[in-house]
Amino acid sequence: MSSYRRPRRAGATVFFTVNLADRSSDLPVRAMAILRQAAAQTRAARPFKIDAWVVLPDHMHCVWTLPAGDADYSGRMGEIKGRFTRMVRRSGPAPTPTINNRHGVVGGRTRHGSGPAHRAEATIWQKRFWEHHIRNDRDYAAHVNYCWINPVKHGLVTDVHE
Repeated sequence: MSSYRRPRRAGATVFFTVNLADRSSDLPVRAMAILRQAAAQTRAARPFKIDAWVVLPDHMHCVWTLPAGDADYSGRMGEIKGRFTRMVRRSGPAPTPTINNRHGVVGGRTRHGSGPAHRAEATIWQKRFWEHHIRNDRDYAAHVNYCWINPVKHGLVTDVHE
């Protein structure tokens, strides 16, 4: 098990990349209303500023600014992922990944017989996410621009205004 420790800076501005467990899925795009609702509910309970957010078929990028005195971006992201997962499951059949990765997910079940995947519930999100603390105005601009250019980079649109 990794012992990765995330930085904790109160009031930080943070860039995220969050991936689906099944990278061939387009669930966040199909369930955009649910994702928006999960984010809104989380923000109502634990406020933060959304500086940029782009949702692509198999992943999303965000730039958030936390309130002064608060450093828990990881908890907020976990709440959004959890709320989205629960709401998607309530709204219809859960997706079943057909991946075999180092986390033991094979066809939606773990090899070890524990956790939600063992209960025949597909894993929607990758367990972790990638984050980067914004260092300065130039870094901020680069990461916000990355959010806007990413759909162009992936061939989903031809212009950032789309």
